[in-house]
Amino acid sequence: MHSKIQPLFDKYGESHQNPANKAIHWICVPIIFFTIIGLLSLIPLAGTDTAVAPGLLPYLHLGTLLIVVGVLFFLRLSIPVAIGMLAISALVLYGVKVVNLNFPDSALYAYLTLFVLAWIGQFIGHKIEGKKPSFIDDLKFLLIGPAWLLHFIYQKLGISY
Repeated sequence: MHSKIQPLFDKYGESHQNPANKAIHWICVPIIFFTIIGLLSLIPLAGTDTAVAPGLLPYLHLGTLLIVVGVLFFLRLSIPVAIGMLAISALVLYGVKVVNLNFPDSALYAYLTLFVLAWIGQFIGHKIEGKKPSFIDDLKFLLIGPAWLLHFIYQKLGISY
């Protein structure tokens, strides 16, 4: 039995049938997710004080806020998918922290460059597919993309969602 998220995966999958487009998505969707969180990480949340939570400071930014909203979105649809996306998001947050701490002067340019290149890849994939991206009709599919990839991993591992 599948959760309320399955119809969204099915709808998203309608414009992702071509093997080349799928392969491009396996590369570009994670890069886009990472770079969005990276770009938003450069905008700290107002009122964050280093004295209150010095170890948490690298995680107190708009990227973390977007992840919280995303996980809440997935909780309504599928608890296992929400847990998986939370785990992936934790890895992304850690990766963003590493980039920001080690490359503070070039992080913005790196995130922007990868973001643009990944979107170019996405549109090439959809040109190959011959179908427009799902988010053109409904913005929630911007959130569904990473979870759609996760659902293939869950299927391979036999995890119900």
